[in-house]
Amino acid sequence: MVSSGSSPAASPPFASKRYELLTLGDELLLGLTANGHLTFIGAQLGRRGVLLQRNVTITDEADAIARQFRESWAAADVIITTGGLGPTCDDRTREVIARVLGQQLVFDRSTEVAMEARFAAFGRKMTPNNLKQAYRFERGEVLPNAHGTAPGLWVEQDGKVLCMLPGPPNELQPMFVEQVLPRLAKRGLLLDREAYVQFRTAGIGESALETRLQPVFDRHGEALSVAFCAHQGQVDCRVSSPSGKLSPAQLEAVAAECAQLLGEDFMGCGHDSLAKLCADLLRAQEKKLAVVETATGGLLAQAFTEVCGACKFFAGGVVCCSNDAKMELLDVPECLLLQHGAVSAESAVAMATGAAETLGADYALAVTGFAGASAAEGSGGNPVGTIFIALHAPHGVWSKKLNYPGPRPTVKVRAVNAALDWLRRELLRAQHGQASPARRTGVMQ
Repeated sequence: MVSSGSSPAASPPFASKRYELLTLGDELLLGLTANGHLTFIGAQLGRRGVLLQRNVTITDEADAIARQFRESWAAADVIITTGGLGPTCDDRTREVIARVLGQQLVFDRSTEVAMEARFAAFGRKMTPNNLKQAYRFERGEVLPNAHGTAPGLWVEQDGKVLCMLPGPPNELQPMFVEQVLPRLAKRGLLLDREAYVQFRTAGIGESALETRLQPVFDRHGEALSVAFCAHQGQVDCRVSSPSGKLSPAQLEAVAAECAQLLGEDFMGCGHDSLAKLCADLLRAQEKKLAVVETATGGLLAQAFTEVCGACKFFAGGVVCCSNDAKMELLDVPECLLLQHGAVSAESAVAMATGAAETLGADYALAVTGFAGASAAEGSGGNPVGTIFIALHAPHGVWSKKLNYPGPRPTVKVRAVNAALDWLRRELLRAQHGQASPARRTGVMQ
Protein backbone atom coordinates (compact mmCIF):
# COMPACT_ATOMS: atom_id res chain seq x y z
CA MET A 1 0.00 0.00 0.00
CA VAL A 2 1.57 3.29 -1.10
CA SER A 3 0.47 6.63 0.22
CA SER A 4 2.28 8.80 -2.27
CA GLY A 5 4.17 8.54 -5.53
CA SER A 6 7.70 9.26 -6.62
CA SER A 7 9.36 11.34 -9.29
CA PRO A 8 10.47 9.19 -12.26
CA ALA A 9 13.00 11.83 -13.28
CA ALA A 10 14.86 11.37 -10.01
CA SER A 11 14.99 7.58 -10.18
CA PRO A 12 18.43 6.03 -9.55
CA PRO A 13 20.44 4.87 -12.60
CA PHE A 14 19.67 1.20 -11.97
CA ALA A 15 15.90 1.77 -11.83
CA SER A 16 15.57 0.91 -15.52
CA LYS A 17 17.59 -2.31 -15.19
CA ARG A 18 15.61 -5.51 -15.49
CA TYR A 19 16.31 -8.29 -13.00
CA GLU A 20 15.10 -11.85 -13.58
CA LEU A 21 15.42 -14.93 -11.39
CA LEU A 22 15.51 -18.46 -12.82
CA THR A 23 14.98 -21.17 -10.21
CA LEU A 24 15.88 -24.61 -11.50
CA GLY A 25 14.92 -28.04 -10.27
CA ASP A 26 12.24 -30.67 -10.77
CA GLU A 27 11.81 -30.78 -6.99
CA LEU A 28 10.43 -27.23 -7.06
CA LEU A 29 7.82 -28.02 -9.72
CA LEU A 30 6.87 -31.27 -8.01
CA GLY A 31 6.27 -29.40 -4.76
CA LEU A 32 8.90 -31.43 -2.93
CA THR A 33 10.81 -28.26 -2.05
CA ALA A 34 9.36 -24.79 -1.46
CA ASN A 35 10.72 -21.98 -3.64
CA GLY A 36 12.30 -20.05 -0.80
CA HIS A 37 14.88 -18.59 -3.19
CA LEU A 38 12.29 -16.22 -4.65
CA THR A 39 11.29 -15.00 -1.21
CA PHE A 40 14.87 -14.50 -0.06
CA ILE A 41 16.37 -12.98 -3.21
CA GLY A 42 13.33 -10.80 -3.89
CA ALA A 43 13.49 -9.41 -0.35
CA GLN A 44 17.24 -8.79 -0.49
CA LEU A 45 16.99 -6.94 -3.80
CA GLY A 46 13.97 -4.98 -2.61
CA ARG A 47 15.93 -3.71 0.38
CA ARG A 48 18.50 -2.29 -2.03
CA GLY A 49 15.94 -0.53 -4.22
CA VAL A 50 15.53 -3.17 -6.94
CA LEU A 51 12.27 -4.79 -7.98
CA LEU A 52 12.67 -8.33 -9.27
CA GLN A 53 10.73 -8.27 -12.53
CA ARG A 54 10.16 -11.98 -13.05
CA ASN A 55 10.80 -15.41 -11.58
CA VAL A 56 10.57 -18.51 -13.78
CA THR A 57 10.90 -22.01 -12.37
CA ILE A 58 12.33 -24.53 -14.83
CA THR A 59 12.81 -28.28 -14.93
CA ASP A 60 16.27 -29.85 -14.94
CA GLU A 61 15.82 -30.79 -18.61
CA ALA A 62 18.55 -29.27 -20.82
CA ASP A 63 16.31 -27.97 -23.62
CA ALA A 64 14.00 -26.24 -21.12
CA ILE A 65 16.96 -24.54 -19.44
CA ALA A 66 18.42 -23.38 -22.76
CA ARG A 67 15.07 -22.12 -24.07
CA GLN A 68 14.26 -20.08 -20.98
CA PHE A 69 17.77 -18.73 -20.56
CA ARG A 70 17.85 -17.44 -24.16
CA GLU A 71 14.57 -15.61 -23.54
CA SER A 72 15.71 -14.11 -20.25
CA TRP A 73 19.17 -13.17 -21.56
CA ALA A 74 17.54 -11.22 -24.37
CA ALA A 75 15.17 -9.35 -22.04
CA ALA A 76 17.06 -8.80 -18.78
CA ASP A 77 20.11 -6.85 -17.62
CA VAL A 78 20.81 -9.03 -14.59
CA ILE A 79 19.95 -12.73 -14.45
CA ILE A 80 20.26 -14.81 -11.31
CA THR A 81 19.97 -18.58 -11.49
CA THR A 82 19.67 -21.03 -8.61
CA GLY A 83 20.33 -24.76 -8.66
CA GLY A 84 21.86 -27.23 -11.08
CA LEU A 85 25.52 -26.63 -10.17
CA GLY A 86 26.07 -29.84 -8.20
CA PRO A 87 27.94 -33.07 -9.01
CA THR A 88 25.14 -35.36 -10.24
CA CYS A 89 23.80 -36.15 -13.68
CA ASP A 90 20.75 -33.88 -13.31
CA ASP A 91 22.94 -30.82 -12.60
CA ARG A 92 23.14 -29.32 -16.09
CA THR A 93 22.82 -25.58 -15.61
CA ARG A 94 26.50 -24.68 -15.98
CA GLU A 95 27.02 -26.69 -19.17
CA VAL A 96 23.79 -25.60 -20.88
CA ILE A 97 24.24 -21.90 -20.19
CA ALA A 98 27.90 -22.01 -21.30
CA ARG A 99 26.75 -23.31 -24.69
CA VAL A 100 24.10 -20.61 -25.00
CA LEU A 101 26.66 -17.88 -24.21
CA GLY A 102 29.27 -19.39 -26.50
CA GLN A 103 31.82 -19.76 -23.73
CA GLN A 104 34.10 -22.66 -22.92
CA LEU A 105 34.24 -24.16 -19.45
CA VAL A 106 37.72 -24.32 -17.96
CA PHE A 107 38.93 -26.27 -14.96
CA ASP A 108 39.62 -24.19 -11.83
CA ARG A 109 42.28 -25.76 -9.66
CA SER A 110 41.55 -23.53 -6.65
CA THR A 111 38.00 -24.86 -6.55
CA GLU A 112 39.26 -28.45 -6.61
CA VAL A 113 41.57 -27.70 -3.68
CA ALA A 114 38.69 -26.14 -1.72
CA MET A 115 36.51 -29.22 -2.37
CA GLU A 116 39.25 -31.61 -1.30
CA ALA A 117 39.74 -29.66 1.92
CA ARG A 118 36.01 -29.72 2.67
CA PHE A 119 35.76 -33.48 2.15
CA ALA A 120 38.84 -34.03 4.31
CA ALA A 121 37.37 -31.90 7.09
CA PHE A 122 34.34 -34.21 7.20
CA GLY A 123 36.47 -37.34 6.98
CA ARG A 124 34.96 -38.32 3.63
CA LYS A 125 36.46 -39.35 0.29
CA MET A 126 35.71 -37.12 -2.68
CA THR A 127 34.27 -39.10 -5.58
CA PRO A 128 35.35 -38.22 -9.15
CA ASN A 129 31.98 -36.81 -10.19
CA ASN A 130 32.52 -33.90 -7.80
CA LEU A 131 35.14 -32.50 -10.17
CA LYS A 132 32.46 -31.23 -12.55
CA GLN A 133 31.80 -28.53 -9.94
CA ALA A 134 35.32 -27.17 -10.46
CA TYR A 135 34.61 -25.86 -13.97
CA ARG A 136 33.99 -22.16 -14.56
CA PHE A 137 33.31 -19.96 -17.57
CA GLU A 138 36.48 -19.06 -19.47
CA ARG A 139 35.52 -15.36 -19.20
CA GLY A 140 33.96 -15.56 -15.78
CA GLU A 141 34.74 -15.72 -12.08
CA VAL A 142 34.15 -18.14 -9.24
CA LEU A 143 32.11 -17.20 -6.16
CA PRO A 144 33.66 -19.31 -3.38
CA ASN A 145 31.28 -21.50 -1.39
CA ALA A 146 32.20 -21.58 2.30
CA HIS A 147 29.29 -23.90 3.15
CA GLY A 148 29.32 -26.49 0.36
CA THR A 149 31.20 -27.87 -2.61
CA ALA A 150 29.48 -26.16 -5.56
CA PRO A 151 30.81 -22.62 -6.03
CA GLY A 152 28.76 -19.85 -7.55
CA LEU A 153 29.65 -18.41 -10.95
CA TRP A 154 29.79 -14.81 -12.15
CA VAL A 155 29.77 -13.76 -15.81
CA GLU A 156 29.65 -10.32 -17.43
CA GLN A 157 28.92 -10.39 -21.15
CA ASP A 158 27.07 -8.24 -23.69
CA GLY A 159 26.63 -5.50 -21.07
CA LYS A 160 24.72 -7.93 -18.85
CA VAL A 161 25.43 -9.76 -15.60
CA LEU A 162 24.83 -13.44 -14.95
CA CYS A 163 25.04 -14.75 -11.40
CA MET A 164 24.68 -18.51 -10.89
CA LEU A 165 24.13 -19.81 -7.37
CA PRO A 166 23.93 -23.32 -5.84
CA GLY A 167 20.54 -24.58 -4.75
CA PRO A 168 20.89 -25.36 -1.01
CA PRO A 169 19.68 -22.30 0.96
CA ASN A 170 22.45 -22.58 3.56
CA GLU A 171 24.96 -22.17 0.73
CA LEU A 172 23.08 -19.68 -1.43
CA GLN A 173 22.02 -17.15 1.19
CA PRO A 174 25.42 -16.21 2.69
CA MET A 175 26.94 -16.20 -0.81
CA PHE A 176 24.26 -13.79 -2.03
CA VAL A 177 24.59 -11.42 0.93
CA GLU A 178 28.38 -11.48 1.28
CA GLN A 179 29.44 -11.66 -2.37
CA VAL A 180 26.66 -10.96 -4.86
CA LEU A 181 25.11 -7.84 -3.32
CA PRO A 182 28.48 -6.07 -2.88
CA ARG A 183 29.42 -6.86 -6.51
CA LEU A 184 26.13 -5.50 -7.82
CA ALA A 185 26.44 -2.38 -5.66
CA LYS A 186 30.01 -1.77 -6.86
CA ARG A 187 28.74 -1.82 -10.44
CA GLY A 188 25.96 0.64 -9.65
CA LEU A 189 23.24 -1.95 -10.19
CA LEU A 190 21.66 -1.41 -6.77
CA LEU A 191 22.10 0.73 -3.67
CA ASP A 192 24.97 0.08 -1.27
CA ARG A 193 22.51 0.60 1.62
CA GLU A 194 18.85 -0.12 2.28
CA ALA A 195 16.50 1.90 0.10
CA TYR A 196 14.02 2.53 2.91
CA VAL A 197 13.65 2.68 6.66
CA GLN A 198 11.51 -0.13 7.99
CA PHE A 199 9.94 -0.21 11.40
CA ARG A 200 7.99 -3.11 12.84
CA THR A 201 4.85 -3.02 14.95
CA ALA A 202 2.87 -5.58 16.92
CA GLY A 203 -0.59 -5.63 18.46
CA ILE A 204 -2.11 -3.16 16.00
CA GLY A 205 -3.83 -3.90 12.70
CA GLU A 206 -2.79 -2.55 9.32
CA SER A 207 -5.70 -0.13 8.87
CA ALA A 208 -5.50 1.15 12.46
CA LEU A 209 -1.75 1.64 12.05
CA GLU A 210 -2.17 3.75 8.93
CA THR A 211 -4.91 5.83 10.56
CA ARG A 212 -2.76 6.56 13.60
CA LEU A 213 0.30 7.52 11.57
CA GLN A 214 -1.37 9.36 8.69
CA PRO A 215 -0.85 12.85 10.24
CA VAL A 216 2.91 12.21 10.26
CA PHE A 217 2.88 11.03 6.66
CA ASP A 218 0.73 13.93 5.46
CA ARG A 219 3.26 16.51 6.60
CA HIS A 220 5.79 15.21 4.08
CA GLY A 221 3.44 15.08 1.10
CA GLU A 222 4.69 13.42 -2.08
CA ALA A 223 8.30 13.43 -0.87
CA LEU A 224 7.44 10.39 1.27
CA SER A 225 6.42 6.93 0.05
CA VAL A 226 4.82 4.56 2.56
CA ALA A 227 4.21 0.83 2.27
CA PHE A 228 2.73 -1.67 4.73
CA CYS A 229 3.22 -5.42 5.00
CA ALA A 230 0.97 -7.39 7.37
CA HIS A 231 2.02 -10.63 9.04
CA GLN A 232 0.32 -12.76 11.71
CA GLY A 233 -0.06 -10.30 14.58
CA GLN A 234 2.57 -7.93 13.22
CA VAL A 235 2.67 -5.13 10.64
CA ASP A 236 5.80 -3.70 9.03
CA CYS A 237 5.89 -0.16 7.67
CA ARG A 238 8.48 0.99 5.15
CA VAL A 239 9.11 4.69 4.54
CA SER A 240 11.21 5.85 1.62
CA SER A 241 11.78 8.82 -0.65
CA PRO A 242 12.19 7.64 -4.25
CA SER A 243 12.48 11.26 -5.40
CA GLY A 244 15.45 11.77 -3.09
CA LYS A 245 13.84 14.80 -1.43
CA LEU A 246 14.17 13.20 2.00
CA SER A 247 17.59 12.05 3.19
CA PRO A 248 18.14 8.78 5.07
CA ALA A 249 18.46 10.83 8.26
CA GLN A 250 15.09 12.49 7.60
CA LEU A 251 13.49 9.09 7.00
CA GLU A 252 14.88 7.89 10.31
CA ALA A 253 13.38 10.96 11.94
CA VAL A 254 9.99 10.04 10.45
CA ALA A 255 10.31 6.55 11.94
CA ALA A 256 11.29 8.03 15.31
CA GLU A 257 8.20 10.22 15.28
CA CYS A 258 6.05 7.20 14.49
CA ALA A 259 7.67 5.35 17.39
CA GLN A 260 6.63 8.11 19.78
CA LEU A 261 3.03 7.88 18.61
CA LEU A 262 2.89 4.09 18.79
CA GLY A 263 4.40 3.54 22.23
CA GLU A 264 4.63 -0.17 23.09
CA ASP A 265 3.10 -1.13 19.74
CA PHE A 266 6.40 -0.04 18.15
CA MET A 267 8.82 -2.97 18.02
CA GLY A 268 11.82 -1.23 16.48
CA CYS A 269 13.51 -0.30 13.23
CA GLY A 270 15.07 -2.90 10.99
CA HIS A 271 14.27 -6.58 10.53
CA ASP A 272 14.65 -8.11 13.99
CA SER A 273 12.04 -10.69 14.97
CA LEU A 274 9.95 -10.59 18.11
CA ALA A 275 12.08 -13.39 19.56
CA LYS A 276 15.29 -11.43 18.85
CA LEU A 277 13.88 -8.33 20.54
CA CYS A 278 12.85 -10.38 23.58
CA ALA A 279 16.28 -12.01 23.65
CA ASP A 280 18.02 -8.62 23.65
CA LEU A 281 15.84 -7.41 26.53
CA LEU A 282 16.43 -10.59 28.54
CA ARG A 283 20.18 -10.35 28.06
CA ALA A 284 20.22 -6.66 28.97
CA GLN A 285 18.39 -7.43 32.22
CA GLU A 286 20.38 -10.62 32.86
CA LYS A 287 17.22 -12.71 33.05
CA LYS A 288 16.43 -16.20 31.80
CA LEU A 289 13.33 -17.54 30.07
CA ALA A 290 11.65 -20.94 29.94
CA VAL A 291 8.74 -22.02 27.75
CA VAL A 292 6.17 -24.79 27.88
CA GLU A 293 3.77 -25.47 25.06
CA THR A 294 1.14 -27.89 23.85
CA ALA A 295 -0.80 -26.33 20.96
CA THR A 296 2.28 -24.78 19.35
CA GLY A 297 4.33 -27.98 19.43
CA GLY A 298 7.78 -26.47 19.97
CA LEU A 299 7.46 -23.42 17.71
CA LEU A 300 7.89 -21.05 20.65
CA ALA A 301 11.12 -22.72 21.75
CA GLN A 302 12.33 -22.80 18.15
CA ALA A 303 11.82 -19.03 17.84
CA PHE A 304 14.30 -18.48 20.66
CA THR A 305 16.83 -21.11 19.62
CA GLU A 306 17.02 -19.41 16.21
CA VAL A 307 18.61 -16.44 18.00
CA CYS A 308 22.40 -16.56 18.22
CA GLY A 309 23.65 -17.15 21.76
CA ALA A 310 20.34 -18.54 23.04
CA CYS A 311 22.04 -20.29 25.96
CA LYS A 312 22.70 -16.87 27.50
CA PHE A 313 19.01 -16.13 28.04
CA PHE A 314 17.01 -19.30 27.25
CA ALA A 315 16.83 -21.88 30.03
CA GLY A 316 14.91 -24.41 27.94
CA GLY A 317 11.51 -25.54 26.77
CA VAL A 318 9.06 -28.38 27.30
CA VAL A 319 6.46 -29.75 24.89
CA CYS A 320 3.93 -31.72 26.91
CA CYS A 321 0.60 -32.59 25.39
CA SER A 322 -0.62 -35.23 27.82
CA ASN A 323 -1.82 -34.51 31.35
CA ASP A 324 0.63 -37.09 32.68
CA ALA A 325 3.52 -35.17 31.13
CA LYS A 326 2.32 -31.93 32.67
CA MET A 327 2.09 -33.55 36.09
CA GLU A 328 5.41 -35.42 35.91
CA LEU A 329 7.55 -32.74 34.24
CA LEU A 330 6.03 -29.55 35.63
CA ASP A 331 4.28 -30.61 38.84
CA VAL A 332 0.90 -29.40 37.57
CA PRO A 333 -1.65 -30.68 40.14
CA GLU A 334 -3.90 -33.46 38.86
CA CYS A 335 -6.87 -31.97 40.66
CA LEU A 336 -6.41 -28.70 38.79
CA LEU A 337 -6.39 -30.48 35.42
CA LEU A 338 -9.48 -32.50 36.33
CA GLN A 339 -11.40 -29.49 37.62
CA HIS A 340 -10.51 -26.92 34.95
CA GLY A 341 -9.28 -28.97 32.00
CA ALA A 342 -5.94 -28.92 30.22
CA VAL A 343 -7.08 -25.99 28.07
CA SER A 344 -7.83 -23.33 30.66
CA ALA A 345 -6.40 -20.23 32.27
CA GLU A 346 -5.64 -22.19 35.44
CA SER A 347 -3.70 -24.88 33.58
CA ALA A 348 -1.74 -22.31 31.58
CA VAL A 349 -0.72 -20.51 34.78
CA ALA A 350 0.29 -23.77 36.46
CA MET A 351 2.32 -24.77 33.41
CA ALA A 352 4.17 -21.43 33.27
CA THR A 353 4.91 -21.55 37.00
CA GLY A 354 6.09 -25.15 36.74
CA ALA A 355 8.38 -24.34 33.81
CA ALA A 356 9.94 -21.39 35.64
CA GLU A 357 10.56 -23.43 38.79
CA THR A 358 11.71 -26.62 37.07
CA LEU A 359 14.09 -24.90 34.66
CA GLY A 360 15.25 -22.16 37.01
CA ALA A 361 14.02 -19.23 34.90
CA ASP A 362 12.99 -15.69 35.82
CA TYR A 363 10.31 -15.57 33.12
CA ALA A 364 8.24 -18.34 31.59
CA LEU A 365 5.66 -18.54 28.81
CA ALA A 366 3.02 -21.26 28.52
CA VAL A 367 0.74 -21.91 25.55
CA THR A 368 -2.14 -24.35 25.57
CA GLY A 369 -5.24 -24.56 23.43
CA PHE A 370 -7.15 -26.10 20.54
CA ALA A 371 -5.11 -25.34 17.43
CA GLY A 372 -6.64 -27.57 14.76
CA ALA A 373 -9.97 -28.42 13.23
CA SER A 374 -10.14 -31.90 14.72
CA ALA A 375 -13.35 -33.44 15.94
CA ALA A 376 -11.57 -34.32 19.16
CA GLU A 377 -10.55 -30.75 19.82
CA GLY A 378 -12.65 -27.98 21.24
CA SER A 379 -14.54 -28.63 24.45
CA GLY A 380 -15.95 -27.00 27.52
CA GLY A 381 -17.38 -24.12 25.50
CA ASN A 382 -14.00 -23.41 23.94
CA PRO A 383 -14.09 -23.67 20.12
CA VAL A 384 -11.18 -24.67 17.94
CA GLY A 385 -8.80 -21.75 17.81
CA THR A 386 -9.06 -21.06 21.54
CA ILE A 387 -5.63 -20.37 23.02
CA PHE A 388 -4.60 -19.68 26.61
CA ILE A 389 -1.25 -18.00 27.17
CA ALA A 390 0.34 -17.54 30.57
CA LEU A 391 3.28 -15.35 31.52
CA HIS A 392 5.28 -15.97 34.68
CA ALA A 393 7.44 -13.02 35.79
CA PRO A 394 9.47 -12.30 38.94
CA HIS A 395 6.56 -10.26 40.31
CA GLY A 396 3.58 -12.47 39.38
CA VAL A 397 1.86 -14.68 36.84
CA TRP A 398 -1.05 -13.88 34.48
CA SER A 399 -3.02 -15.55 31.73
CA LYS A 400 -4.85 -14.44 28.59
CA LYS A 401 -7.57 -16.12 26.58
CA LEU A 402 -7.36 -15.61 22.81
CA ASN A 403 -9.31 -16.93 19.86
CA TYR A 404 -7.79 -17.35 16.41
CA PRO A 405 -10.17 -19.01 13.94
CA GLY A 406 -8.35 -20.53 11.02
CA PRO A 407 -6.24 -23.48 9.91
CA ARG A 408 -3.85 -25.10 12.37
CA PRO A 409 -0.60 -23.53 11.02
CA THR A 410 -2.13 -20.03 11.23
CA VAL A 411 -3.39 -20.56 14.78
CA LYS A 412 0.02 -21.82 15.90
CA VAL A 413 1.93 -18.89 14.41
CA ARG A 414 -0.50 -16.33 15.81
CA ALA A 415 -0.32 -17.93 19.27
CA VAL A 416 3.48 -17.84 19.23
CA ASN A 417 3.54 -14.20 18.11
CA ALA A 418 1.00 -13.23 20.78
CA ALA A 419 3.11 -14.87 23.47
CA LEU A 420 6.29 -13.23 22.23
CA ASP A 421 4.68 -9.80 22.05
CA TRP A 422 3.30 -10.11 25.58
CA LEU A 423 6.76 -11.02 26.87
CA ARG A 424 8.32 -8.13 24.93
CA ARG A 425 5.95 -5.62 26.49
CA GLU A 426 6.50 -6.96 29.99
CA LEU A 427 10.27 -6.81 29.56
CA LEU A 428 10.04 -3.23 28.29
CA ARG A 429 8.04 -2.22 31.37
CA ALA A 430 10.52 -3.98 33.64
CA GLN A 431 13.38 -2.18 31.91
CA HIS A 432 11.71 1.15 32.56
CA GLY A 433 10.66 0.26 36.12
CA GLN A 434 6.97 0.28 35.26
CA ALA A 435 4.27 -2.02 36.58
CA SER A 436 2.42 -4.18 34.09
CA PRO A 437 -1.27 -3.35 33.50
CA ALA A 438 -2.25 -6.59 35.21
CA ARG A 439 -0.19 -5.81 38.31
CA ARG A 440 -1.50 -2.24 38.49
CA THR A 441 -5.12 -3.39 38.35
CA GLY A 442 -4.59 -6.46 40.47
CA VAL A 443 -5.84 -8.84 37.77
CA MET A 444 -3.80 -12.00 38.32
CA GLN A 445 -4.56 -15.65 37.72
